[in-house]
Amino acid sequence: MKFLTRPTEVVDDPLRYDPTSVWLSPEVSLWGWGEAVRINPGPGPERIDVIRDGFARVLAGADIHDSLGLEGTGPVLFASSVFADGSAGSVAVVPRVVLGRRGDTWWVTSVEDAALPTRPVPEPPPDRARYAGSSAPDVMWLESVAEAVRRIDAGELDKVVLARDYAVWSREAFHPPRLLRHLHRLFPACHVFRVADLVGASPELLVRRREAKLESLVLAGSAPTYSDPEADRVAARALLVSEKDRWEHELAVRSVRSSLIDVCREIDIPPQPTLLRLDNVQHLATPVTARLTDGADALALAGRLHPTAAVGGTPTPDAVALIAEIEGMDRGRYAGPVGWMDARGDGEFAIALRCAELSGARARLFAGAGIVTGSLPEAELEETRIKLQAMMGSLRPD
Repeated sequence: MKFLTRPTEVVDDPLRYDPTSVWLSPEVSLWGWGEAVRINPGPGPERIDVIRDGFARVLAGADIHDSLGLEGTGPVLFASSVFADGSAGSVAVVPRVVLGRRGDTWWVTSVEDAALPTRPVPEPPPDRARYAGSSAPDVMWLESVAEAVRRIDAGELDKVVLARDYAVWSREAFHPPRLLRHLHRLFPACHVFRVADLVGASPELLVRRREAKLESLVLAGSAPTYSDPEADRVAARALLVSEKDRWEHELAVRSVRSSLIDVCREIDIPPQPTLLRLDNVQHLATPVTARLTDGADALALAGRLHPTAAVGGTPTPDAVALIAEIEGMDRGRYAGPVGWMDARGDGEFAIALRCAELSGARARLFAGAGIVTGSLPEAELEETRIKLQAMMGSLRPD
């Protein structure tokens, strides 16, 4: 299989051409069309390794011509993994043609004679999203949170993250480019993605690998944002001094550090979190940087880090087991790693948050909340409602 990368001119709004694989981040933007290779690894703890092996086979038989040699040029794999080992649905795709942008540099990587599309895809008429139910009614989810707090207070674990889904429907099929455009406009600092119709805008960078340099961003502990500046400042101050939220955040930071300590050196973690403010919510945030010692690629690092305490809990095995017992749904690819990797092993993976699984005129949205000692079920339910607003707002007609 021959891959040819060449510089190209600026393309105005690539989303008009309905790319089936998308990654938009502050570092790099990638738009992919078609499938040269598709890898469906099936369930199991080895799913990340199966995807890596599949991509390695592609590269072993590839004839690569890449005059740019930048992160994201040459063959690129888009991948999205399920959260739980027992779930099916993980997928990875090597597109037939990829348009890329890093700063002012634009390029195209094509397989054989594949070319960029030249005709915009017509958008269906927009329609509003209507609530269609969830896997667990609110009262059952509140009971699950109360049970999680009881287990935590009994000393069985320190933290567990419980999520809920929110099914919606529309009279017209949801149009991924419209949704991606809305998300990118509302959350320009987030990682906006589309992989096999999982669409979202995640604020949480699981890992960025650039040669020997590694970066991650830990988010845990949340509060609403407000249009009134004084109310917003009060909420921010309360979040920064909240013992409950600071403890939840510390557990997430520890889980990232423990996952990296065997493969990295010079792990730099600031002693205090800062605030990351988004359109509808603000988080405690801690950036993590390190130097790799074993040459692990971006996908391997994503697999090593997943699941962090930010989406699973602490201790991780106990938290994941409790999630399976009381959460009441299959998360699918929600809260799993999603991102891209190139032939050099460089790439970016986010945690699939603020996302929706699209299926024609149906969609399944997700939101979660970290449960620790002192968590109030009704407050955690409200936190998920606030987080769901990000996707609900993006599904509204223009």
